Amino acid sequence: MAKLSIIIITKNEATNIRACIESVAWADEIIVVDSGSSDATAEICRELGAQVYVHDWPGFGKQKNRALSYVTHEWVFSIDADERVTPDLQSQLIKAMEDDSEDGFYVPRLSQFCGRFIRHSGWYPDYVLRLFKRVKGRFSDDMVHERVILEGNAGRLSSPLLHYSYLSEADVQRKTEQYARAGAMQMFKNGKAASLADAPLRAGWAFIRTYCLRLGLLDGIAGFNIAKMNAKTTYLKYKQLKALCSATSAH
Repeated sequence: MAKLSIIIITKNEATNIRACIESVAWADEIIVVDSGSSDATAEICRELGAQVYVHDWPGFGKQKNRALSYVTHEWVFSIDADERVTPDLQSQLIKAMEDDSEDGFYVPRLSQFCGRFIRHSGWYPDYVLRLFKRVKGRFSDDMVHERVILEGNAGRLSSPLLHYSYLSEADVQRKTEQYARAGAMQMFKNGKAASLADAPLRAGWAFIRTYCLRLGLLDGIAGFNIAKMNAKTTYLKYKQLKALCSATSAH
């Protein structure tokens, strides 16, 4: 029987983490790397049998690579605290590991926005590489939107991973600011620059791409709000990138 390690990175996820871990409790090992939660996240994880390691926050990619360093089994499944593995997906993961026909597997992700699962807006099927052999994969060092770099072949599963990504308007606001800040830092680190026109022009394009080209209009008011959120994130990201570049040139 193939053995599976689950990896999760957390910070202040007490409202999410129990359901997440319970959905993968069938795995052989659950590893959590926490970046200093001030709530009960770490205690809940330990109560549910997870191994918990506390580290500072270097960004998403590097933190997930830290989690990988603690893995002891052949296969790894990376899951976020706001995601859930369904029984159907569990069966597909087990079968994929036993078949051993690929080095990794993409899973479709079905995300919820303020109470509604979204099937357009560029959100679905949103294939993400989450199951892979430990010796064949690692995460990119990106501060945000990290990805698995796989040395080998990858297949696709059909049962979706459930993603409870945005639970409320407050959640939307918080994550918009968080992703914009991290995105600006990542672009600045990569040597990118921004002009005064970039923020409004790119924000407008982000709205059109999401709502029209990616058929967000078929998601109703949720699709409109997702397009608006993407536009705001893009605007803030390029505005902050411009500020970073200006501060650097001033020195």
